[in-house]
Amino acid sequence: MQLSTRGRYAVMAMVDLASRQSVGCECGPVCLAEIAASQQLSLSYLEQLFARLRRSGLVTSARGPGGGYRLARDSDRISIASIIAAVDEPIRATRCDEKSGPCLALPGQLSERCQTHNLWAELGRQISLFLGAVTLADVVLGHVRGRAVAPTRGFDRVAAE
Repeated sequence: MQLSTRGRYAVMAMVDLASRQSVGCECGPVCLAEIAASQQLSLSYLEQLFARLRRSGLVTSARGPGGGYRLARDSDRISIASIIAAVDEPIRATRCDEKSGPCLALPGQLSERCQTHNLWAELGRQISLFLGAVTLADVVLGHVRGRAVAPTRGFDRVAAE
């Protein structure tokens, strides 16, 4: 499972922006060039990402001298999943979906789905749930570690690892 560059960069840039704008801060807009420099990202690529983030209502922009971007709402009200969704990044652990046709089931197999389809689909749902529960504020404040939830069934071997 790998999140694409677009999703990772959008999250990195939004965390940087949130770090510069603490809750209740009346600081001005942040220039994308500052974020690009601090995160070592391409400015033109960030401009494309922030256009999508603005259309999704996650950031607001101001033009002209002293212009830049601000979070559209407090960082504790913006989930990581919403950032990834804003840049059109699907969170999917399986390579099969309704649009691309059936799974790669073996010829003659009774099911149209491969044997591992449900495993990967459920993993994708777990990732979505996790990222939906983590906010920009959580990342900025370092409140992410320990957020993964252990299975409710007795998988002692997994818990010991």
